[in-house]
Formats: sequence, C-alpha cells, structure tokens
Amino acid sequence: MTHLRPTAITYPQGATASSGTVVHVADAGDGRAAVILDVTALHPVDTAWPDQPADRGVLRTGDREWPVLDVVVGAWNGESLLLGRDVPVRTGTEGWTFVVAHLVAADGLAVGESVRTEADAAYRHALSAGHTGCHLASLALDAALADAWRKETPVDALGAPAFDALAIQESRILPDGSRDVYRIGKSLRRKGFDPEHLADLDALAARVNARLWEWIAAGGAVRIEAAGPALADRRTWVCELPGAEVRIPCGGTHVESLADLTSVAVAFESVAVDGGSELVMTTAVGRAR
Repeated sequence: MTHLRPTAITYPQGATASSGTVVHVADAGDGRAAVILDVTALHPVDTAWPDQPADRGVLRTGDREWPVLDVVVGAWNGESLLLGRDVPVRTGTEGWTFVVAHLVAADGLAVGESVRTEADAAYRHALSAGHTGCHLASLALDAALADAWRKETPVDALGAPAFDALAIQESRILPDGSRDVYRIGKSLRRKGFDPEHLADLDALAARVNARLWEWIAAGGAVRIEAAGPALADRRTWVCELPGAEVRIPCGGTHVESLADLTSVAVAFESVAVDGGSELVMTTAVGRAR
C-alpha cells in the first residue's frame, strides 16, 4: 500500500446506508479483517474521546453479507496503518490520513469490490437521541450552576460558566440517554467552583429539568455543519434554542429536530473518591415514536 485516501463519511447527514468500494483490507488480528472503503455511512468509535459507540451494521456485496464486528478509526502515516486504540494521535493530526475501518470476519472481501454498508437504523436513532440529549443536559447543567463560581471562568456555547468542560471525566452516549461523570476535587475548587452548590442534588435536577423542558417544548431545528466530507474534517452540532443558536464541535450523530424528542430529564448521584467526589449525571431521553 503506497497511498491511502481519507474515508468520506455520510453519517453526519443522517445516512444509515451507503455504497462504496474496498480500497484496502488489513489483518486486524483474532481472525478479523479491517476493511477500508472510500465511502461509508457507519459511525466509528473515536479513539481520543470514545463517547458514542460504533454503529452496528453489515457489509453487503452481491448475495454475500458480513456482520460488522466493530467500526474504528484507522490512521495511516505513510508506512503503516494503525487501528483503534493503537492510533497514537488525535483524529485530524497533520501528516496522518484518517480512515474508517470496518472489522469483519477475515474472509472474502477484496480491493476493488463494490460494497454496501447498512447500519442498524433503530440503534443509530437511539444513539442520536442520546447524544443530542447529552449536549442539552450539559448546557442546562452549566446554566443551573452559573452562581457556583467565585472566579471568572471559561464559558460554554451559551455563555454560562463551563462546568461541564472543566469538570468532565467521562461521557458515554447510551441508546436514548447518556452518563456523564464529573470530578469535584481540589483542581475544580482552585478554578473557583463552590461544591456547596451540589449539596441538594434533587433541587439541582429540578432546575436542570425545568430548562430542558422549555428547550424541548420549543422544538428547535438541529443540524450538523461539516467543513468537508472526510472523517477528519471539522464538524459542528448546531441547535436552535429559544433566543439563541448553540454551536458545539462534535463528531457524533444527532436527531434532526428537538421536535423528535418528547423529553430529556436528568438525575444526579454523588460518589466519594480519593481527594474529593464524582458527580454522576444520568440523562434519559424520550422520543416521538
């Protein structure tokens, strides 16, 4: 392999199926092959921030079908192709070519074959709802904790102090929901955050949920803006909220309108850890059926 082009992706526009050509097949170990297509509709799990899981789906060619075991990011440095957790750089790093690798049972697919990708649409839609709900919940949480800061601090896309960005430890998108873990320790307190504002988590949830209800009731449009079709091109989640348009860099998938959702609601739990605590926010999303 002397050259590998970036994979063109169609999932940011909501596509759950695409037609492409096999441009490379690599041994992925454990009896699996990494199939690289020029175009794909399947969303891979990101190596640097693996919040949204990979799509489930199949590859089809003629009357043959390959269940997709995983979808990961691949990175080509001009000499070798690295996959998934072995990728040592963030997607978009200069000097690397980024591709989507479809891991399948290692038999039968060859360079030059035409292949159709088909995602599990129901699973994708559930993850898209969960991801949109996750963004909304983080913005509503920032707003609810706006009075908890004693120092000037960076702000989020709506201008509130960015608790989510400053405290987040882990975020996982779930079907019709998400789970976010925030570290409440010395570092956050030094930045000016007062943990006393987390003393009544039920009251905090009520404030967050009231704002989420207003946003969902407004039914604003949602879209993804992409700088280009390649996997590494910058993408931005854009959502119309009452009185504001919010823009957040995001490589995941989303619903097309808040009218597609019937509810977004959060619950909180505090967990003691060495040197402080963790605030766990669980978000549940209801969808119009």
